[in-house]
Amino acid sequence: MAEIIQRDGTWAFDGDTVRITPGLHRSVPLFRQTYGEVAVPLAAVSGIVLEPERRRGRLRLRLREGADPLLQATCGRLPDAADPYRLTVDADRTGVAEYVAEEIRRALLLDRVPKKPVKAYLLPGPPVPVSVRTSDGTVSFDGTRVRIDWADTSERVKRATGPRIITMGDLVQVEWLPPTGHEDGSLRFVTRETVFSKLPPEKDPYALDLWGSARRNLLTAIVAAAVTARLPHPSTRAATRDVEPAARADAPPPASDHHDVLLRRLRELGRLHRDGVLTDEEFAMTKAAVLRTF
Repeated sequence: MAEIIQRDGTWAFDGDTVRITPGLHRSVPLFRQTYGEVAVPLAAVSGIVLEPERRRGRLRLRLREGADPLLQATCGRLPDAADPYRLTVDADRTGVAEYVAEEIRRALLLDRVPKKPVKAYLLPGPPVPVSVRTSDGTVSFDGTRVRIDWADTSERVKRATGPRIITMGDLVQVEWLPPTGHEDGSLRFVTRETVFSKLPPEKDPYALDLWGSARRNLLTAIVAAAVTARLPHPSTRAATRDVEPAARADAPPPASDHHDVLLRRLRELGRLHRDGVLTDEEFAMTKAAVLRTF
C-alpha cells in the first residue's frame, strides 16, 4: 500500500485502485467535499506526475480520455482546487508523493495499461439521486429523468413553463460551463428537439443560468457528471457518425419517423402521468409543448 495524507486529502494505492478521499479541513472546496471519495481503477490511469512549486508540490493523476464521466462533462473546466485528481503536497512530503507516483507508474508498466482513449466509462460517476439548488432553480436527477424547478429569481419565460422534466430517452448531451470572472455559467440539457436551439441560458427552459454563489453553482457539475455517466459513451456517438455518412446524408429519414417519435413521446408522458410522476397540470403543459414542437 502506497499512501500520502495531506490537508487537502488522502491518496492510497493498493496495486489495483487509486483511492482519493477529500480532506475535512475547511480549506477544502465545497465541491470536493460534496463529490466525496473517488476510486480510480488502474486501467483508467494514463500517468501521474509530481509538479514542483516554490514552497510545495502538486501531485496530478492523468486519466485516459473517455474514462471518467466527470472529466467528460466538465471538459477540463473545473478549477484546480476542485479537481479531484490534483493534490497539493507540502514540501516535507514530496518524498512520499514521489514514492506513491513511482508505485503507480510501476503498476502501469507491469499491467501494460495503454494510454489510448477508452470506449466505455471506467468510473461509475456520482451516485443518484442528486439535487443542487442554484439562483436560477433546483436541478434534480434520479437516474432516469432530470427535473428543473425554477426559482422566484428565474426569468418569467421559464417560470411560465412550470417544472421541466426531461427523460433520459430525450437527452442527447449535457453542456456545462462554470461562471468565470463577470461571465455567468450554465448547465444546459440538450434534447432531440432543442439540439439546434440558440436561446441564451437565461431564456432557455432547458438550461440553468449559473450566477450568484460560485461555490454552490460549481456543484451542478456533479449533476452534469451523473447524467453524462448514463448517456451513451462519446465513442459510441462518434462511431455512429462514421457509419456510411454519405448514405445517411443522401437519405433523409422517412416522414413517418416524426409521427413515430410523437407517438412515443405522448406514450411516455401518459405513463409518467399514470405513475403519478406528472401532475395533471404538468401533463397538460408538457403535452402541449410536445405537440407544438411537432
